[in-house]
Amino acid sequence: MTFEDYLDRMPLVAILRGVTPEAVIATGHSLIEAGISIIEVPLNSPEPYESINLLATEFGDKALIGAGTVLTVGQATQVIAAGGKLVVSPIMVPDVIRTTKHLGGLSVPGCLTPTEAFTALEAGADAIKIFPAEMVSPKVVKSMRAVLPPEAKLIIVGGVNANNMQDFLRAGADGFGIGSALFKPGKTESAIRSAAQHQVAVLRASRPSKHKHNRSVKPFT
Repeated sequence: MTFEDYLDRMPLVAILRGVTPEAVIATGHSLIEAGISIIEVPLNSPEPYESINLLATEFGDKALIGAGTVLTVGQATQVIAAGGKLVVSPIMVPDVIRTTKHLGGLSVPGCLTPTEAFTALEAGADAIKIFPAEMVSPKVVKSMRAVLPPEAKLIIVGGVNANNMQDFLRAGADGFGIGSALFKPGKTESAIRSAAQHQVAVLRASRPSKHKHNRSVKPFT
């Protein structure tokens, strides 16, 4: 499936910062059972490449697995070698984008300005990560959406919650990255599953605003 297909299924990216290889499979099960099928392991987690490999081996046929906090070409290469398909960065590095695409992966770099976003798309990015979202408002996202190509996907990361998710969707967001609201080291499987179910429910409750957007989109399932 394409990145757009995964977003159409459920446009939430689970960010498992701090997850360990010992806990990652159980965590993956909890998230997937709740309906989330895009999972990233930030590279500043313990033994991240092992966790990515475990997730890709266990869930690669039903979920999009990858890494976050990817800063260099070498790291992107290791993510793909470990079985990850998604490379997410907090910054926009054209060489990381191009290397990821050359290796057959999906690239989602972090951008905060139209200049960064257009440069990322020119390098081949599959989506734009608006980060940190605490620094922007839905009005800013709406302004960026007005000038970006209509097919460009915008993923909002940082400070997303039930109170602003619908406003970001109305502004033109295509998905969200959710971190500590879903996962923290030591959180129980049942708590992770419950948190994931809540985030999925919030997203689905906000779904009508997405349908009203003037771009052509597929309904969430």
